[in-house]
Amino acid sequence: MICSLAPLVRKVSEARVVEMTEKLCDKLLNGKDQHRDIASIALKTIVAEVSTQSLAQSILHSLSPQLIKGITGSMGTEIKCECLDILCDVLHKFGNLMASDHELLLSSLLSQLGSNQASVRKKTVACIASLSSSLSDDLLAKATIEVVTNLKSKVAKSEMTRTNIQMIGALSRAVGYRFGSHLGDTVPVLINYCINASENDEELREYSLQALESFLLRCPRDISLYCDEILRLTLEYLSYDPNFTDNMEEDTDDEGHEEEEDDESANEYTDDEDVSWKVRRAAAKCLAALIVSRPEMLSKLYDEACPKLIDRFKEREENVKMDVFNTFIELLRQTGNVTKGQIDANETSPRWLLKQEVSKIVKSINRQLREKSIKTKVGAFSVLKELVVVLPDCLADHIGSLIPGIEKALNDKSSTSNLKIEALVFTRLVLSSHSPDVFHPYIKALSAPVLSAVGERYYKVTAEALRVCGELVRVVRPSIEGSGFDFRPYVHPIYNAIMSRLINQDQDQEVKECAISCIGLIVSTFGDHLNEELPACLPVLVDRMGNEITRLTAVKAFAVIAASPLRVDLSCVLEHVIAELTAFLRKANRALRQATLGTLNSLIVAYGDKIGSSAYEVIIVELSGLISDSDLHMTALALELCCTLMSDKRSSPSVGLAVRNKVLPQALTLIKSSLLQGQALLALQNFFAALVYSANTSFDSLLESLLASAKPSPQSGGIAKQALHSIAQCVAVLCLAAGDQKCSSTVKMLTDILKDDSSSNSAKQHLALLCLGEIGRRKDLGAHAHIENIVIESFQSPFEEIKSAASYALGNIAVGNLPKYLPFILDQIDNQQKKQYLLLHSLKEVIVRQSVDKAEFQESSVEKILNLLFNHCESEEEGVRNVVAECLGKIALIEPAKLVPALKVRTTSPAAFIRATVVIAVKYSIVERPEKIDEIIYPEISSFLMLIKDNDRHVRRAAVLALSTFAHNKPNLIKGLLPDLLPLLYDQTIVKQELIRTVDLGPFKHIVDDGLELRKAAFECVDTLLDSCLDQVNPSSFIVPYLKSGLDDHYDVKMPCHLILSKLADKCPSAVLAVLDSLVDPLQKTINFKPKQDAVKQEVDRNEDMIRSALRAIASLNRISGGDCSVKFKNLMNEISKSQTLWEKYYSIRNE
Repeated sequence: MICSLAPLVRKVSEARVVEMTEKLCDKLLNGKDQHRDIASIALKTIVAEVSTQSLAQSILHSLSPQLIKGITGSMGTEIKCECLDILCDVLHKFGNLMASDHELLLSSLLSQLGSNQASVRKKTVACIASLSSSLSDDLLAKATIEVVTNLKSKVAKSEMTRTNIQMIGALSRAVGYRFGSHLGDTVPVLINYCINASENDEELREYSLQALESFLLRCPRDISLYCDEILRLTLEYLSYDPNFTDNMEEDTDDEGHEEEEDDESANEYTDDEDVSWKVRRAAAKCLAALIVSRPEMLSKLYDEACPKLIDRFKEREENVKMDVFNTFIELLRQTGNVTKGQIDANETSPRWLLKQEVSKIVKSINRQLREKSIKTKVGAFSVLKELVVVLPDCLADHIGSLIPGIEKALNDKSSTSNLKIEALVFTRLVLSSHSPDVFHPYIKALSAPVLSAVGERYYKVTAEALRVCGELVRVVRPSIEGSGFDFRPYVHPIYNAIMSRLINQDQDQEVKECAISCIGLIVSTFGDHLNEELPACLPVLVDRMGNEITRLTAVKAFAVIAASPLRVDLSCVLEHVIAELTAFLRKANRALRQATLGTLNSLIVAYGDKIGSSAYEVIIVELSGLISDSDLHMTALALELCCTLMSDKRSSPSVGLAVRNKVLPQALTLIKSSLLQGQALLALQNFFAALVYSANTSFDSLLESLLASAKPSPQSGGIAKQALHSIAQCVAVLCLAAGDQKCSSTVKMLTDILKDDSSSNSAKQHLALLCLGEIGRRKDLGAHAHIENIVIESFQSPFEEIKSAASYALGNIAVGNLPKYLPFILDQIDNQQKKQYLLLHSLKEVIVRQSVDKAEFQESSVEKILNLLFNHCESEEEGVRNVVAECLGKIALIEPAKLVPALKVRTTSPAAFIRATVVIAVKYSIVERPEKIDEIIYPEISSFLMLIKDNDRHVRRAAVLALSTFAHNKPNLIKGLLPDLLPLLYDQTIVKQELIRTVDLGPFKHIVDDGLELRKAAFECVDTLLDSCLDQVNPSSFIVPYLKSGLDDHYDVKMPCHLILSKLADKCPSAVLAVLDSLVDPLQKTINFKPKQDAVKQEVDRNEDMIRSALRAIASLNRISGGDCSVKFKNLMNEISKSQTLWEKYYSIRNE
């Protein structure tokens, strides 16, 4: 009957379902015993199948009173339990539809917490937890107060106390951050119970620690006051073992003790009655929650928790030992998270503190690796693995002591695949992260078990062993010159082991790929000792190139072989390989084409003399099809290969001809692209230079084609500004490659274009100026008389782009000959008021180039430049102030001792524009590479960044931007200031009403928000801080209220907020989970927002971007485990899955 009930509920009318429900309730409460189970299952089925809200309400109307009656009446325990079970399901699914019954339900359920039956109490706890997620704050407070009052009562029995503690844990798990306001009442009570519980009441301690763990994860903001106390408590109970005195000698670490230690673990004390292990397990999990949720406590955790955890590796209960390992791994992970990219010189930094503990960790772990238990050994390798990931070179002094543990794990008959895989992964990580010579004494001991693992039957072990062999090859012979270590005895054993795997066809793809990669490494490293074997081995690799599944790996293996300094003899397969690779350039698979280009390049560099021109021509034809702006990375690789082909001295004239006919037209199309930049642009410049060098391509025709490509075409109109810059750079490289005579004639031709007043062709003049700048930067143009005056004439042009090109040209020409042209520019700035902005841009070009090239200015020039710049600090025009700031910042890189004090003095200037300009100048002086300004500015940083509380919004924004740059490029310089800066930064994210003004435009009013840019900059700054200074940012105090209000702000602010939310979901999931409910509303509003009917296309597109950005954040939230405890978030996900347009967007984003 019950099987057919589910489809029935979906088919019959509402009235019928209600009637069925009423009858089943009657059976449940008043029927015979044997009918009760069936009625209960049937009711649960109905609840599960109800899908419409109206039906749910009709059913609840009759079901709720009956269930309450069953729970509170004088029924038997069984009926109560069944009713509680059904009610739990009902509340979980429809809790928010029952708001009118909440109070009655709550009081009914609370009364059952005092039941004498343990099963009733247990089910009541689950029921109240289900109810609590939809309760109002007042009722939640009522429930909490009652439970806490019960806890404080002196006369309660211990089992009642336990139930109430479980109830508090369950509540906090169900309602998350909403429980935060009640921590003040509950935490002290729980800590008190933990300490004062009677000796045999272990469960009370366990439940208290579990509740505290839940608080740490769910209410990270409100628990911060108690963290130190909780830390002390967990450390005390981590070793709580009242029935066992640990008299094991601490330092039995030498091999002689191996046997007796094994015996000891066999006849260790066991007692079925002893449940103190539950307390230790709860303490370990609670400590893990503390580590995960409080990155800012790391240094303290290293002082207090780390030694204790290492000591507890000797835990006697295996399940608890795993939890201790996991807690320690969380500590290591958090250290890695927080200190990414930092140096560990500082003695309070977590990495430095971890380094001090390494020898203790290794000693303790080695003891675990000698245990009998497989599970223990797997756990121990997991700890070592994480340690190497976080501190890559920390085990250099301990390799010798770890080798026996690895050997034993790989050789022991009892070892499982899982243990072998962990041991191999650890070995691979250690080999790849330490310098080769530390392993040389142990190669013999290490290689035998690894090579035997290559022959294992289980494919995952084999694949991992092959990866280890790859690292082993590198370690055995780190350089071809020889390292004093005799590697020859290992060449053939390694080769034979891998070869037997490579030849074998019937095995897993992963094994095939690993064997191919490994043989590539072997041939490139030991090729000179494998002369006899190569004719057998290389054809197998070629064969693997012909197989679709393994071809990519084989192509990469040949790249490794080609790059080897040994010049391995490939004559037996070279022709075949080149033909295969050329054919791969036509394939659709992008990764394959990319790898093929790299491999061809390496092969032609190394073996060009054996390949021949006819093969080159075929390659060139294929290459021409890969050059386009739709894939710039591929284009760069293709052009690099082209240059390699042309620069090969042995290539015949026909190769140059093929390039000219096939590749040059593509290159001239590419150069017009506005997307061209970076590596592809550099490759294109080298391509033109190589074309001039390669015979039979005339400079003049090339130059002409380049200049012609800048002409506006009737179809596509003018050419993009970015394209003109690309053309100019290529022209400059071309001229320099062609020699002085050609270069001079080109410069003369370009200046003639500028002199020709009648030329109304602005594009031509624009390009001429850019070309002069690019040539002037690379070569002194002092020989061309009055070139500076000819360029400055263009400042009068009516076209903006020509003015800016002229200022760019003037600055770059000055770079080529500073003594001649710099005084000219400075003199002009003083005398030409109208041209100041353009001349300052020219000066900026000069200063930026000098700061990059680490060049010096003459003393007199610096004085003159500084006076000039400081005079313009206060300019009314924002453009001028920005240029001045950039110039000051870049000069500060060249002359820090002079500039830092000069900038600092001006932070207290009464003029807001001056204060803002000097802070922006500091921003420009903080670059990624180390500079001498770093130690000079370090003590002065706060006087610049504390302007974040200035009363002028421009200055505040400048300080926020500077803080962002510090956080991105030099986080170590600002770490100490963050406790003071963060509250001020967070304050900048709030909407300030005093910065919002209404402008009356006659027919309508327009609202202007002057604080918008500042808020956007502040959130972007937090985003950067999350990457570099996670341990300083306390995420839970930032998410609510600041991030929450940002998610509801203007479009420009929401975008960075979505990014921050995604990052937090990834890095601090517990802090996000704790407030997940409150973040749902703003996200829901964003994804459901519809632009007005008459919105322009731009507004519609922006809204689309916004929805995608919000969905990206939602996808990150959905990846957090435990997110399903938030009913609101669950409903949001349901809503997305029901809307086809939203679901399609969400699905594509999730799979990005």
